[in-house]
Amino acid sequence: MFKTARMRKIRIVTLDEYISPTVSALHEQGLVQINEISDGIQQDPELAELVTPSKASAFTGKLSSLLMKTNNISELLGNSLSEGHGIKDTIKSFISPEMPVPKEVEDLDTEAFINKAENILAQVESETKVIEGKFSALDSETSVLNSNKSLAKSLHALDMDLALLKDSKFTSTTVGRINAESASEIESNLSKLTDELDVFIVPNDDKATAIIVVVTLKEFGEDVYSTLRKFDFERLEVNNVEGNPQQVISNADSRLATIESERNSAKTDLRAIAERWDDDILALKEELENEKEKNEILAAFVQTKDTYMLEAWVPVKDTEKVEQLVEKSTDGHCTFELIEIEGTDDENVPILQTNKGYVKPYEFLVDMYSPVRYNAVDPTVFVAIMFPFLFGYCLTDAFYGTLVAIIGVILVRGMGKIKESMNAFGHILIACGLWSVILGLITNGLLGDFPERILGYRLPTVIPIIESFVHPEVILLIALGIGVVYTNIGFIMGTINDLRYGQIKDAIGSKICWFFLEGGIIFLAAGMLIPTFGMIGMAIGAVLILACLGMLIYANGLYGVMDVFGFMGDILSYARLLALCLATGGIAMTVNILTQLCADIIPYIGIVVAVFIFIFGHIANFLFQILGAFINSLRLHYVEFFSQFFEAGKNKFEAFKSSRTFTKLKN
Repeated sequence: MFKTARMRKIRIVTLDEYISPTVSALHEQGLVQINEISDGIQQDPELAELVTPSKASAFTGKLSSLLMKTNNISELLGNSLSEGHGIKDTIKSFISPEMPVPKEVEDLDTEAFINKAENILAQVESETKVIEGKFSALDSETSVLNSNKSLAKSLHALDMDLALLKDSKFTSTTVGRINAESASEIESNLSKLTDELDVFIVPNDDKATAIIVVVTLKEFGEDVYSTLRKFDFERLEVNNVEGNPQQVISNADSRLATIESERNSAKTDLRAIAERWDDDILALKEELENEKEKNEILAAFVQTKDTYMLEAWVPVKDTEKVEQLVEKSTDGHCTFELIEIEGTDDENVPILQTNKGYVKPYEFLVDMYSPVRYNAVDPTVFVAIMFPFLFGYCLTDAFYGTLVAIIGVILVRGMGKIKESMNAFGHILIACGLWSVILGLITNGLLGDFPERILGYRLPTVIPIIESFVHPEVILLIALGIGVVYTNIGFIMGTINDLRYGQIKDAIGSKICWFFLEGGIIFLAAGMLIPTFGMIGMAIGAVLILACLGMLIYANGLYGVMDVFGFMGDILSYARLLALCLATGGIAMTVNILTQLCADIIPYIGIVVAVFIFIFGHIANFLFQILGAFINSLRLHYVEFFSQFFEAGKNKFEAFKSSRTFTKLKN
């Protein structure tokens, strides 16, 4: 519970004819994390003479190509099925997602599987390519029509066939938009170029711009354009457009409507194809990913002429299973070498946490900080106990807590079925919500003071001595007490870690010393407050405090004494629990007061305004406070708690394991 899974390395050697079934068996069971060993082997001269680095299978490139093609088809079919889904469908898919039904697939060798994949893709593409071609043609035509419409709108002032504006064999026609104020000057400049040109200027409706058409001989076309560019001239290209502007717009709109109808018909056809093939394509995509992973992993091995050797991390409890699995896959043609982790040389060992049940989801919060170091204390149990409690302490509102728990249930029953992270987060929210309800009921927090202020009813569950707004000093003392106890737990775990890794000086100067300080404070207080202890208690207290200071100086030098303020800061940081508790209730109370005032003072519409303030005020407070509760509960763990002991590891255990969401192997 407080340690990660014990790990060991295993080296497996087998004949090349058995490597494929061995890799497949390991992949399906997901018991090992395979290491890249070629570099390490090359550093051993004796082994380097015997083996060479292996390479990925020759089928890897083909599998990658097929996977890319499958991804494109899957995206096309998926988009077709999801098109037209509104907010209602999105919410439904979040609350109650449709669970895929795994499709039974055969365990084929790579070459046979590639043939199967090519056949499936050929069948699907024979149906989708026609529709994709139609979409492409319709998109291209739509683009041309929209361009023609835009041109016609720009030239709407010209009541003429736009086809006449195209260049001819001997003439060049330049068309564009100019600033109306520059028209005379432009016309004057153009007239200086040649007598062989005609200029037509037609004002636009906005009066600020005008359309200019310049017709001249081919040889003067570039000169005309160069002259116009000196002014604020926007050229309009007229190509393959016939009819006057109004006719062009009308014809384009008519054709665009027809295109939309044709597109909808094509979408219907594509959706029918998607409904037939989507499950098969998703299953094929998953199979391709698995097969590609199996073929790529060979590059992590080394080989001789007839054998392969692989190295993997395996949990100690699964070692026998792995050996039996490999022996079965190789018909006994294999050998094993087990390598134990010695001493504290464990920095690179992958981490596999072993928490179960209620505690398991809280690994998600620990991993957000860092993986736990192998052999160090795993704090997930403490996080599972304290995080929801601290969250509830910050929120302390039964109604808000109920909403948080409901959100958690929705996550677990919805997206939690598909995503492990959502499932974990949902369970965390349920626990947080329940603690908020419990602490809200006993501290008189339910939508602030709603029961008493609005309903005139006092909650029977309230414990008077810890009612938040009556005895905030009690809430503060409890928060500081929690801080002392939780920080001391951190010191104990930190001491265990330091002693395990031989860091005795650190254990004395950053953990053990604080127990002497706390004991000294207790004896001093007892000597001052209890006559029986008197001078003896104060003397013992003084000795313990001096011992603490001595430890700090011994471990950290003279400036180590300053760490006392850091220790006090860690404890006082738990005072934020009081601040957030009062903030939740205080803002909720303010919303209730404003609600009551609006209902009593504002005539006629006062009740409407009051309801609006009540609903949206509490929604805003709820969102703000749950965010604050979550962040500050995390902070108390990451900064105040973990800093006392946490040993960070480098990586998590990543099992070499097949993905089986849309597929399952036939028995």
